[in-house]
Amino acid sequence: MLLQVGRAVPTTPWELVLTSSRETKFVLAILVAFSLVSWYLIFLKWWQFRRTRRQADRFMAQIEKAARLEDAYHAAMRLPSSPYNRLLREGIHFFSELKPGGLKDHGRGDGPAVETQATLTTTQLEALRMVLAKEVAAERDAAARFIPWLATFGSVSPLLGLLGTVLGVMDAFIGIALGGSGNIAAVAPGVAEALVTTVAGLAVAVPAVMAYNLFVNRLGLFAGELEGFAQEIIGTMAREGRL
Repeated sequence: MLLQVGRAVPTTPWELVLTSSRETKFVLAILVAFSLVSWYLIFLKWWQFRRTRRQADRFMAQIEKAARLEDAYHAAMRLPSSPYNRLLREGIHFFSELKPGGLKDHGRGDGPAVETQATLTTTQLEALRMVLAKEVAAERDAAARFIPWLATFGSVSPLLGLLGTVLGVMDAFIGIALGGSGNIAAVAPGVAEALVTTVAGLAVAVPAVMAYNLFVNRLGLFAGELEGFAQEIIGTMAREGRL
């Protein structure tokens, strides 16, 4: 950090990076890696939630056309795999296990159809609710994958930037002490270089934290939709006389 005679004073952030110490470059390299990973996760989760929203709209459009639960099941199984038809499949299959005579194939070849004479006891109904709740939790956990990493990057990056700043300021003061000069011209370049890591840490943290909050909100809406659909399955069974 000690300014040498004839050495040009950095005038741009890029020049500050190029002329920075090894410690500063090391911290900046870590922050660049954090930034690349966080932006990859941001685009990945945005694409996943966007795909899930389209699957939900298509699924609900097909379900609304069905008059009975078995019709909804057959229509859902013809759609690409999604959290919604997986939830419906788990519920119908568990019902068929509880009441082996209540679900049978009508020869359509794509899944069981529901007979109205099969009913569930209170214990069996509670077990069905638990199975549906477990599937909702599994789908929520799958959708939440990698989201905590955004929170980690958002909280760690400013601290890492501050660490680089502290190391840079220490290096600057050591250089000033060795050079015997304490005027503003000698202090300013070292302090400016030290602040580069703080700026970089904030540049990584701000989008990561914003994306984290956005995805957590979408995750809550997604889990709420699944829970509502699970209750709708139970309600449809009750309406059709199966409970």
